[in-house]
Amino acid sequence: MLALELAKRFRKTRSEQRFISFISMSSTIGIGLGCFVLIVLLSVMNGFEKELTSRILSVVPHGEIYSKSESGIENLDAQLYRFSQDSRIASVTAYTRLTGMLQSKGELKAISVTGIPVTQVADKYAERVANEDWERFSAQENGLIVGKGIMSSMGLAIGDTVQVLIPQTTQDLTFKAPRSITLTIAGMLSVGGELDNQLGLMHLATASDSIGITSKAQGIQFTLNDPFSAYDIMRDIGYSYPQAVYMSDWTRTQGHLYNDIQLVRAVVYIALILVISVACFNIVSSLVMAVRDKQAAIAILKTMGASDRLIRRTFVLQGAINGLIGIVVGVTLALLVAPNLSDIVRFIESALGVEILSGDIYFIDFLPSSLHWQDVVITVVVAMFLSIGATLYPAQKAAKVLPSSALH
Repeated sequence: MLALELAKRFRKTRSEQRFISFISMSSTIGIGLGCFVLIVLLSVMNGFEKELTSRILSVVPHGEIYSKSESGIENLDAQLYRFSQDSRIASVTAYTRLTGMLQSKGELKAISVTGIPVTQVADKYAERVANEDWERFSAQENGLIVGKGIMSSMGLAIGDTVQVLIPQTTQDLTFKAPRSITLTIAGMLSVGGELDNQLGLMHLATASDSIGITSKAQGIQFTLNDPFSAYDIMRDIGYSYPQAVYMSDWTRTQGHLYNDIQLVRAVVYIALILVISVACFNIVSSLVMAVRDKQAAIAILKTMGASDRLIRRTFVLQGAINGLIGIVVGVTLALLVAPNLSDIVRFIESALGVEILSGDIYFIDFLPSSLHWQDVVITVVVAMFLSIGATLYPAQKAAKVLPSSALH
């Protein structure tokens, strides 16, 4: 292909063209760096989203309804069976939640304790609670499993006796002395982040009896096949429920994590596409100077019968080669780094003695990475589109060179 051969010949640098070559090289480096960073950061965002789904959403219910009445959910067994037949719902379970203060050795800490039927949801917490803790918890009706952060901050140990203080109100909305429930620490729950400082688990029957629930449970928790459709599904369930209930879903309680990930993803896309765009402007600059430098050669080609289309295609290919080299190098490096980013960061942490993510603050203590091929394809397509787009003006300028003026 003649245009390609001419583009390769025009890319060769003479000693007086070092400055043009430098601008061309900087554009290639900029495009490669932009592609590399974009793919790696998108992989990190994908990793955080994956960890959010596998960790937080494996423990936090995707949705729940709870009775407005103090007696709890009516016809509980029938409702559980009805929801178990819904194709949108993976599983349902009854629960009763107590919110109050955990008291031990003169210390108080806010806690949200969920009463659960152990036989139904043991698998849900299987990876977050040790097997021996489950066995101990199952055997004790007054057993309590608390988050790792609570165990650490209050200095609790297996077998310790604690009190859960539950606030009480009267009809005139004045407070009475809190109701106290005595429980025994049976195990530790490890989810990560804030939840380790808030959550507790106890037996459903004990929780319901302690606050006067007469219908076995205060509410129903839902695990959905598609957790990201929780908002619509829970409203559909709540509005059609035969009893007055409150409804909630994970986007209200933990949705800020997912929204933060999506916001950062959007910012990364915009910022790094702009970086690639700036690099492509260097292609414009280098090609404009190349056209000016090659005017005599262009004029000779035209006198030999070269068409404007051939000249235009030559300079488009010349700029596209610069962009393609940057894209190939950047994407190749990203494909090598992104899948191994977690190990690389761990090595840096151990070498420098620093901790990038603290498990006490975030829901994970490592930097996750999950490479999605659609991100790679989108990055390549956008970078190539910008690279080729940057060549159109210089190519058109080259095609307009007049032999009579250039060879004067």
